[in-house]
Amino acid sequence: MQEFRRFPLTYGLIGLCTAAYLLSALVSGSFIEIDLRALVAVGALYGPLTVLHGEWWRLLSAMFLHGGMTHLLMNMVSLYIVGRGVELYFTKTAYLVIYLFSGIIGGLVSSAMHPLSVGVGASGAIFGIFGALAGFFIVHRKVLAEHSRMFMKDFAVILGLNFLLGMSVTSIDMSAHIAGLVVGVIGGILLSRNPQHLWGYILLMGIVTMMMIYSLPAYYATIAL
Repeated sequence: MQEFRRFPLTYGLIGLCTAAYLLSALVSGSFIEIDLRALVAVGALYGPLTVLHGEWWRLLSAMFLHGGMTHLLMNMVSLYIVGRGVELYFTKTAYLVIYLFSGIIGGLVSSAMHPLSVGVGASGAIFGIFGALAGFFIVHRKVLAEHSRMFMKDFAVILGLNFLLGMSVTSIDMSAHIAGLVVGVIGGILLSRNPQHLWGYILLMGIVTMMMIYSLPAYYATIAL
């Protein structure tokens, strides 16, 4: 119980993703692999609906959906490992802001790169908070010299493994991962330098989000769907 009180946000996000999976499994009729039509029905990203029909709420809902049990377990283990670290070094508000913007902007980039793909998963958001941790250790590398070196080595290994995995498994959307990572690193550096930069970060990422939402319909009009 003490563990839950210490990391309420991480466990809360895991709980939301698990609840969303159970709902999608109920709609799909399968607990192991979720049917694509069921995923779209419960809120997955799908370019024509998200962009052309203005269903932008899918940018948020898709972050909590997963395509199968393996997908869910891999992301929840990653969230458990990375999220607790973020919850130690950042405020709850900063954690949630970085998580959500990483997932939303990752979803927008994914919609631009793969307009006809069905997109789900917390990976972009998880890469975001992982990037925030990297930003924290970059800022505090002199004070936490040994810890920073160890983290950056692990960081490079994990990035390398994910890059290789993304190159070998076509269903993995590396564009969302990279976008989420960049959003997270920026947030980690800004908020580690000064937590008061939170509103500036929200403004910056809000502008980026709105610019992408504004420009995507025009971009879709130029490509054959």
